[in-house]
Amino acid sequence: MWPYWLLFGLAAWLATTHMWPQRRFDPRWPAPWWGMFAALVLVVGLRDRVGGDWDTYLLHMSNGGRHTLAESLAEKDPAYSLLNWAVAQLGGNIYAVNTVCALLFAWGLISFCRVQPRPWLALVVAVPYLVTVVAMGYTRQGTAIGLVMLGLVALGRGQTLRFVLWTVVAATFHKSATILIPLAVLAGRQINLATLMWVVPATAGVFVLIVLDSVDALAVNYIGREYDSQGAGVRVAMNALPGAVFLLLRHRFKLLPQQQRFWTWMAMGGIVFVLLLAVSPSSTAVDRLALYWIPLQVFVWSRLPNALGQPDGPNPGWVWVTVAYSALVLAVWLFFGGHAYLWLPYRWWPVQLLEGSL
Repeated sequence: MWPYWLLFGLAAWLATTHMWPQRRFDPRWPAPWWGMFAALVLVVGLRDRVGGDWDTYLLHMSNGGRHTLAESLAEKDPAYSLLNWAVAQLGGNIYAVNTVCALLFAWGLISFCRVQPRPWLALVVAVPYLVTVVAMGYTRQGTAIGLVMLGLVALGRGQTLRFVLWTVVAATFHKSATILIPLAVLAGRQINLATLMWVVPATAGVFVLIVLDSVDALAVNYIGREYDSQGAGVRVAMNALPGAVFLLLRHRFKLLPQQQRFWTWMAMGGIVFVLLLAVSPSSTAVDRLALYWIPLQVFVWSRLPNALGQPDGPNPGWVWVTVAYSALVLAVWLFFGGHAYLWLPYRWWPVQLLEGSL
């Protein structure tokens, strides 16, 4: 399991040696961020037999080799199906598919982290669950979340349409991402008729084109069979806790009115998932949808030192508390997670290939 701790330790070292919050955002990526981007792509994209859905993704790859272009586009999650088809036509394998998905995920994650006041601390919060469990276990949904985070960056700049477009692209990798499109309405300074007139039809159109064809399958697989996800309560609580903290301290986060409105709705949504989990016949359905609220954890916990300490100070105590909490999350998952054995040991494909040739 040392590769997981190495990745976390590198992010933690950078967070604790860069404790001063950034005063202005520079869109250019410095060398350390390019290095972290490469590390994420290599670790996530070239993993070998890591994650609970590994066999499912091998089946997707196999289908991509048999299907025509039209058949691939007709599949659910068309972008992912098209990627498998293209890689198969080029003679590639599952590792090529995963690497492309890792590129999109890492791009979104780093872009989202870099617009936070403490970008390295944001990455520390993301590594234990978003990177380790989601990106390495749920390839399609991890890619979708990465694209959604690109949308969140745009939304923070007031670019509502760009947020919707990124979310639509995310939905082509996993249609559940459409749950976030209505938040475009809530992100504006006020909910006006003009916004409603394009957001509502856009949501309905995406739902019909991407989601409607699999509603019956969703009902059968998740609801009808009453599938349950082990640990769903803990994962949902991990969103609800920062949601509650934000609602209590939101005026200390010093956000623009539009940002405060959006993250207030996100925080409320994180708490609502706890109620949904209590009444839903399938914890899996709730668990999978709640994954799109993980950016709330990154947003709140990375900004907590500023909210509880000096807004422009290093606040080392709160930084270390956040790092320690994130380390605890990773340790609990690796040592006590019911499905952690599917992530252990971590295997890296180039090493497996080299060992097989000896």
